[in-house]
Amino acid sequence: MFAVIFKAKTGRQDEHYSQTVELMRTLAFEKYNCQDFIAVTEGQQEVTISYWLSQEDIKNWHADSQHRVAQQLGRDTWYDSYVVEVVEILRKYSFGE
Repeated sequence: MFAVIFKAKTGRQDEHYSQTVELMRTLAFEKYNCQDFIAVTEGQQEVTISYWLSQEDIKNWHADSQHRVAQQLGRDTWYDSYVVEVVEILRKYSFGE
């Protein structure tokens, strides 16, 4: 399993942003095998972690035409800066699940 960690300094986020986030989340799950998608914001810092079965799913998600439009809107309006990290999950354990 793989995770994509998106860390951003937020810019001007509006109602269109919220609608686009929901659309992108749905698209990731329904078309690209996303397993989980968690986002939190504190002040101007946003962190999103999404979980994927393969790097191929991540690459296809990244190249999706609707996602490309959202990425451009993010650079133009919604984010001042961001960093994306793709990591492989080597081990997982839990308590109480």
